[in-house]
Amino acid sequence: MVRMGLIDTFFNWAVFVGALPALLEGLGVTVMLGVVSIVAGTASGLAMALLRLYGPAPLRWLARVYIDALRSIPLLVLLVLVYYALPFVGVRLSSFVSAALAISLVSCAYAAEIFRAGIQAVPKGQFEAAQAIGLGFASSMRYVILPQALRIVVPPLTSNCINVLKDTALASVVAMPDLLKQATQAQALAANPTPLIGAAVLYLVLLLPLVRLVSYFEARHPSR
Repeated sequence: MVRMGLIDTFFNWAVFVGALPALLEGLGVTVMLGVVSIVAGTASGLAMALLRLYGPAPLRWLARVYIDALRSIPLLVLLVLVYYALPFVGVRLSSFVSAALAISLVSCAYAAEIFRAGIQAVPKGQFEAAQAIGLGFASSMRYVILPQALRIVVPPLTSNCINVLKDTALASVVAMPDLLKQATQAQALAANPTPLIGAAVLYLVLLLPLVRLVSYFEARHPSR
């Protein structure tokens, strides 16, 4: 009886089938939000890392403050500030834009530190060799330094992408119809937690290949 009660409560097939369309819709929103945040956060993170390393002194200081501050602020707090506080100063953003902006800002800070570590891990001789053959700063970065740094940062950068995808679950607090929000609503309608278990399974299907990819990259490019 206890076993049947457990199955009916947490693994109810009829409830799961009924909630599946909403869960898949939420999964699509989660993937879209994750992709936008990953692309924006990674691109801006690279720019922030270069600014942190090679920008003028005042900009280097500002970049360091930004990186430290955004890595210290809980994402949930930032989401609430972007979505609920900005309207008080006349800036109204949709739930998707608010979530993408907040997650991208945090992702940028973490990606910047990853890129910074990767660039600094490139042997100094490579910088000197690029200068010796007459390459300017931009060409040295494009053709010599960044290709080597990217090979170093692929594992931690992939891990950061996984964290970004998991962080999209927090977007439900700003009324985003993501996977967790849809699962929560389905749970309330069915008075059964099975949709949450279904959402966990979908997160697993989405993220497990990326976790395995990190392990592959770490095995192929072990830390120095």
